[in-house]
Amino acid sequence: MLRFKSMTANTAGRDMAVGDIHGHFQRLQAALELIAFDPSVDRLFSVGDLVDRGPASADVLHWLAQPWFHAVQGNHEALAITHVRGGQLDLDMYRAAGGSWFLDLAPSEQLDLVEHFEALPIAMQIPTPLGLIGLLHADSPFPDWQQLRAGLEVGDQNVQEVCQWSRRRLKTHDARPVEGLRALLVGHTPVPEHRVLGNVWHLDTGGWSNGFFSLLDIATLKIATPTFR
Repeated sequence: MLRFKSMTANTAGRDMAVGDIHGHFQRLQAALELIAFDPSVDRLFSVGDLVDRGPASADVLHWLAQPWFHAVQGNHEALAITHVRGGQLDLDMYRAAGGSWFLDLAPSEQLDLVEHFEALPIAMQIPTPLGLIGLLHADSPFPDWQQLRAGLEVGDQNVQEVCQWSRRRLKTHDARPVEGLRALLVGHTPVPEHRVLGNVWHLDTGGWSNGFFSLLDIATLKIATPTFR
């Protein structure tokens, strides 16, 4: 499993980031069209949870095949991996969380998806002229980005669990920054509008539910679609 990925800088176009998608790729495409996203030069970065809950989760392989689309592994991708690889999983909970579409697939189709999910890193970093941008799904267990990278690269499962499942920062209103980054972009916990705590940007504004996709320009740290519904 690739746990940490370093991207190169985009010198030709824009880099945009989006919160949880959860199988609503048509809504996401509409948001991209709203900002005139150009796949020939622009890139889109996802903080994970590509699937479950929405009607088009199976389209995830099409999106992952696009050279301009990059994602970290969310907890919903991790649930699919756990199921296929024989880990402990409450199937009733998984179905309630939107996993029925996956559980009802043939084993060969499940395996194909899981192999793609396993190829997603847990964390990613992107250089920009004004500083390094980090992405992961939920939160960093460390106050320093290099500590996080080291923990992931040695395969610490506790570190990975916090990265994919923790809601502590929002619950405790923790505004301490993650050192070594200009900004850390996360999702996982829905918020009515994007929220910044320290230098951590929470981008899951419910585009998969009754909210809207908040597309963030990574270079400027400006929301391009603040009211898209």
